Amino acid sequence: MQPTLDPAIGAAPLAAGDTGTSAVSANNGLSGLSGLSGLSAVLRALRAGAATPLLALALLTLGSLWTLTQQVWRHEEQSHGPVILAVAAWLLWQHRARLAALPPVALRSTAGVMALALLGLGWVAWVVGRSQAVLQLEALGPWLIGVGLLLQRCGLPGLRIAALPLLALLLVVPLPGLWVQVITLPMKIGVSHVAEWLLHTAGYPVARNGVVLAVDQYRLLVADACAGLASMFTLEAMGLLYMQLRGSVPRWRDVLLGLLLVPIALTANLVRVVVLVLVTFHFGDAAGRGFLHGAAGVVLFGVAMVLMLAVDGLLARRWPQTPGAR
Repeated sequence: MQPTLDPAIGAAPLAAGDTGTSAVSANNGLSGLSGLSGLSAVLRALRAGAATPLLALALLTLGSLWTLTQQVWRHEEQSHGPVILAVAAWLLWQHRARLAALPPVALRSTAGVMALALLGLGWVAWVVGRSQAVLQLEALGPWLIGVGLLLQRCGLPGLRIAALPLLALLLVVPLPGLWVQVITLPMKIGVSHVAEWLLHTAGYPVARNGVVLAVDQYRLLVADACAGLASMFTLEAMGLLYMQLRGSVPRWRDVLLGLLLVPIALTANLVRVVVLVLVTFHFGDAAGRGFLHGAAGVVLFGVAMVLMLAVDGLLARRWPQTPGAR
């Protein structure tokens, strides 16, 4: 789902003959220059006739986000959606100046034809998803429309610039339930198996039956939220944010770190499961299901971030940061 422009911006167009850049050029030493440049680019886009499709995209996106908030993001296994959405929106905003500087695309060009196809496909997906209550199609529709509008305005160079945040936005689209089961089942089995081995090695009376861990008189089910899929998506989004803030390094090093975030997320989730089993064993079932269950999520996030920084530090020692490496 593409970040949208504020409709209120269109209520105050620039006066005729005002280029909207004099104030910026007179204050190019101010810290707010990038924000003013981005606002000028927005105003120019609205004056160029892009207001109608952008406002339509905004309405579609807001409706779909409300549906996701009410029906999907309330569940723990889908709680990564708002985090990924915020990170992707911020990353897109960072690229606004580069995107605004690209020349417009001819309608009959290859990029123009691809854009029209994406726009049509996105509208169909949204209408079908909205009318038939198919959340995946309803959420995918605004994403396709947003990519089509970007392609129509900025062409293939624009897609290359915004590739990472667009891919991150695609993770906001909820996966079908069957896909989630297929993906998370082997993850749950692996997490429960390793957790059983670690606890048994430490001397705890633990046994496993499938994805159910039995410790003392308690039985704990490793649910979908404990499989690590949501934490994996969230950590990938935070990794993108970290890579953007960290500075210029070779592109392949970012790709390697992104791949290593998958086992990092699984390791952090394993720590969470072990902590919950220990809490239940020592303090009872009520503690494991109550406040300490939520605290285990904080432990997971903290462990994941520490591991990510440690792995990136090891990569930096082997392949130091070099200016202009990108």
